[in-house]
Amino acid sequence: MNVFISYILLGLSLAAPIGPINAAQIDRGIRNGFMHSWLIGVGAVLADGLYMLVVYIGVVKFLETEFMQTFLWLFGCFVLIYTGAETMMNAGKLELSNTRGKEPLSKSFFTGFFMSISNPLTILFWLGIYGSVLAKTAATYETTQLVLYSSAIFIGLLIWDIAMAGVASSFRKYLTNHLLVIISLLSGVSLIGFGIYFGYQAFTIILG
Repeated sequence: MNVFISYILLGLSLAAPIGPINAAQIDRGIRNGFMHSWLIGVGAVLADGLYMLVVYIGVVKFLETEFMQTFLWLFGCFVLIYTGAETMMNAGKLELSNTRGKEPLSKSFFTGFFMSISNPLTILFWLGIYGSVLAKTAATYETTQLVLYSSAIFIGLLIWDIAMAGVASSFRKYLTNHLLVIISLLSGVSLIGFGIYFGYQAFTIILG
């Protein structure tokens, strides 16, 4: 049981660093409430799960090719800049009385999913972190325990998702319209900044 809990804590620590997903969760939670923020995270966690599965079945060499890395950096660049620009353009239209529930829940889910699955850092992260964890665990435990401990990491990711959605949506009650616009603009700038970084990485590979 102690090992299982330690893997849940690992999942929490893997999800905690502030990045594009957490920035998007904060923005959606403030603008649209808990469910939208939570579904951003659910989409991202599903993408994480797919990458965990990819690492598990050993499809690593394909993702390590220069073509795939370039494509993923560029796709991530597009998704992040588009999401950030949309956030900034909608910031001036926000009113606390009409922000909640105006956006389809499915859009929040797919935003989180595509932001995560198109993020090369997510790929490299899971290849490095989960790959090493997997190698160590496989050498020590049987397959059933391997699946159990992988599930524990997944549970940790979901716990963080719920916590982030709760915190982001609870901030809404303390906001004025003006502060809401400022936060949305900052969130949009943050997402665009990540997108520019992704584009830079793509062109570094192309020109290198």
